[in-house]
Amino acid sequence: MAKATKKQALGRGLSALLKESSHIISATDKNADKVVGSIIEIGLDLIDVNPYQPRTYFDEEALIELANSIKELGVIQPITVRKLNENKFQLVSGERRFRASKLIENKTIPAYIRLANDQEMLEMALVENIQRKNLDPIEVALSYQRLIDEIQLTQEELSVRVGKKRSTVTNYLRLLKLDPILQTGMRDGFISMGHGRAMINIQNTEDQLAIYEKILSEKLSVRQTEELVKNLKSGTTNKRNKKQVPNYVKTSIPEISEYFGQKINVTVSSNGKGKISIPFHSEEDFNRIKNLLK
Repeated sequence: MAKATKKQALGRGLSALLKESSHIISATDKNADKVVGSIIEIGLDLIDVNPYQPRTYFDEEALIELANSIKELGVIQPITVRKLNENKFQLVSGERRFRASKLIENKTIPAYIRLANDQEMLEMALVENIQRKNLDPIEVALSYQRLIDEIQLTQEELSVRVGKKRSTVTNYLRLLKLDPILQTGMRDGFISMGHGRAMINIQNTEDQLAIYEKILSEKLSVRQTEELVKNLKSGTTNKRNKKQVPNYVKTSIPEISEYFGQKINVTVSSNGKGKISIPFHSEEDFNRIKNLLK
């Protein structure tokens, strides 16, 4: 009996506690303009979703679990809304609780009321969303970028607002330079932020995608990816520094090779200077070539 009573007490949630308070008024009350700064029980049909919500994907299984929890224990933490007019509100934060409550066909939800203009709405929604632990790196990066673009913050100001180091903010923003396929792979969990950061300095899209496919097929770690990128960039740099061998050199290579009895190698740098390499296979061979040079 005691167990049942305890469960009933827990199951009431915040909604039941609000209904017991004589200070709580209805959202549709004629004095509803006085509710700003209060926590009240609001009809779900009076709340519009937040158009500035950065999160576009809600895990259905997790949402069902939350709905079952709300059904059992009630809404523990109120959502936050802003007052639009006498009988209309807009969601600022708590969309998962809002969606879960609708899922189990609840009619009302406890909400904290506040005033906010469109810019403040966007900033509150973005910052509140960024603080969540389960955002993927691209969601965080997009939220940072929106704060910079739409609130017109510098990276330094943004780092203060979200409580992160400026270098951390910069690292997230740089992810948006990656090819959209790589960004999707990060959002879906196929590669980590570390993998993405390793590929940021690869300018060529085809090279990025080739590395991405190699990461997936060979299950490369972040360290292995960094090494792969390092080798690729080193090869690309050497290739850029080399100039196409001129025809006057090409036509002479067979003749010089025949003279030394070895296939020589000729490289030409970007400034027009070149180098002839003559291989040897033993001390005797070296002395033979030396005598030919006299």
